[in-house]
Amino acid sequence: MMERIIRVGHSPDPDDAFMFYGLSSGKVKLEGITIQHHLEDIQTLNERAFRGELEVTAISVHAYAFVADKYWVMKTGASMGEGYGPVIVSKKYHTLEELSGKRVATPGPLTTATLLFKIFTEGIDQVDVPFDQIMDRVSSGEFDAGLLIHEGQITYPEQGFHKIVDFGELWQRLYGLPLPLGLDVVRKDLGEELARKLSQGLRQSIHFGYTHQQDAIPYALQYGRGINAKLGERFVKMYVSELTVDMGELGLKALELLYRLGSERGVIPGIPTIELF
Repeated sequence: MMERIIRVGHSPDPDDAFMFYGLSSGKVKLEGITIQHHLEDIQTLNERAFRGELEVTAISVHAYAFVADKYWVMKTGASMGEGYGPVIVSKKYHTLEELSGKRVATPGPLTTATLLFKIFTEGIDQVDVPFDQIMDRVSSGEFDAGLLIHEGQITYPEQGFHKIVDFGELWQRLYGLPLPLGLDVVRKDLGEELARKLSQGLRQSIHFGYTHQQDAIPYALQYGRGINAKLGERFVKMYVSELTVDMGELGLKALELLYRLGSERGVIPGIPTIELF
């Protein structure tokens, strides 16, 4: 029987690398399926999802609102901030009120961080720049503040920045829910049976990483940008949690709330129907 090739897109970040370690190392196998891994930044993956190019892909929660006709949400693989998330930082300012009329660097039009920025702020100019340039361009004075994702969320204090708002903290304070940031999705034309098989395979891969941390953590840390092993392991475990294994009702409720708020603010075209696989 011929092997079915499934292209899987995920970002070259420690948390994604940890999740996919079982599959990428070949220690977790799916019968009749060959996985091809495509490592690209999340903005590129979002854009590819608009074109429906990859069978399985990581995607920003924000972007899913635009591609729900093509993909189902996998109950496994979500990145959820549990009291933490994207952070607005500055060297000169301390409050959102002080940023009124100022320029903030944001990490891409389809990122969930930018969706949160548009839901929870007003009167602040935002300019999208590559996420890994934000701290440098704020430091240079080009921008008054920056919205940080990925490792920047935990490394900013040592570079002399202070926090204006952590959207994960704000979200938990307002709603008492985890903050959905990233999803793994599976293309609908594969059919429900194969979609469930692929979701189960990712679940097995995450379980393998957690039961073989002595191998999975070093593998993941090769994708860490400027962070040591201790910070890298902390970052991985922030975003690969029990909710990543299965977002469950709590994750689904949080997703639906974020889409409702985004729709009410006119940032997304409507509230997508969410079926979990």
